[in-house]
Amino acid sequence: MSTKKSPAAEPVSLLVATRKGAFILKGDRSRRHWKLSPPILLGHIINHLVQDPRDPSVILCGASAGHLGPTLYRSIDAGKTWKEVTRPPAFRKAAGGETGRVVSSVFWLTPGHVSEPGVWYAGTTPHGLFRSTDGGLTWEGVEGFNENPERTIWTGTGDAPPEGPFMHSVIVDPRDPAHLYIGMSPGGVMESSDRGRSWKPLIDGLETPEGYDRSVQAFHDPHCVRLHPLHPGRLYQQNHNGIYRLDRPSDTWVRIGRNMPRAVGDIGFPMVLHPHDPDACWVFPMEGIDVWPRTSPGGKPAVYGTRNGGKTWKRLDKGLPRRDAWLTVKRQAMTADGCDPAGLYFGTTSGEIWASRDEGKRWTCIARHLPHIYAIETARLGR
Repeated sequence: MSTKKSPAAEPVSLLVATRKGAFILKGDRSRRHWKLSPPILLGHIINHLVQDPRDPSVILCGASAGHLGPTLYRSIDAGKTWKEVTRPPAFRKAAGGETGRVVSSVFWLTPGHVSEPGVWYAGTTPHGLFRSTDGGLTWEGVEGFNENPERTIWTGTGDAPPEGPFMHSVIVDPRDPAHLYIGMSPGGVMESSDRGRSWKPLIDGLETPEGYDRSVQAFHDPHCVRLHPLHPGRLYQQNHNGIYRLDRPSDTWVRIGRNMPRAVGDIGFPMVLHPHDPDACWVFPMEGIDVWPRTSPGGKPAVYGTRNGGKTWKRLDKGLPRRDAWLTVKRQAMTADGCDPAGLYFGTTSGEIWASRDEGKRWTCIARHLPHIYAIETARLGR
């Protein structure tokens, strides 16, 4: 892979989802200069903001508007204007006398396969999987998951993250539009080979917190699952209990985080893959002691990267604060662009966005004073 510092083929933009609205941060081709948009949907809780790679003029936005509840907004002019969708994700109405499930947030958005224009998937809180075939205007539940009689066995009904149980990391295999993966907190990783009509768990090799039976699927908590588009048989996972890699057709995850420095550990939320090299990826480690503070170990933030599938890791902290920086980066708040060398970006819950134009060798803060950042995705919006 070339390490030449060439300018981006086209300007890179960042879609930023925060606790108080969305923002678009537009860069130039050098990725040195950035301009922040005015807030979009100011005051809304924005969980995820994703551009359609098949039609870059379309962006979907998972939002919650205070007491008005969760919904989706859609832009068809690359983020200039936004309109609420016609029918957002909603669970089937319960039969008389039964308590129904209600979507409390649209947590994750994934464009469908390149051969299926207009198809999108959404993961929700509580656990739910929804599909749109009209570019996100209307949504239907994937009944093979949402109405499956084993759903509560998979997801459990007890412990959940502070913001509730949710489905994330909805992945479509680039070789086969019917082959899907999902991550659930809690509930582990599952796989479907028939567009979600049936599912099987992929939890072999994963550890659970001390005292929890690892054979019970609902005790597993993947934080972020990624599949490499150039090597779709390889998945990486940042889990509640470490960093893992899975090479199919094996069903057994290998804990590659054991090769991280012991003083830093392998606990965190985000997982980012190199756009051109399936052996390279990056993580942002955080404290994983008993009460799970999820801040940079010792107040010294660093990204760690591997170039050999997790056999060795390198600390990448040049330009980041050297001390007293207790940063938290959520599972959707770190990403890479497709340039060469790849650009890396992460956003913090304290409202900063940090960027590297050289695959983590040097970091620069490109935005401050934003609200609590939930997610960052790259986009192609021009300048």
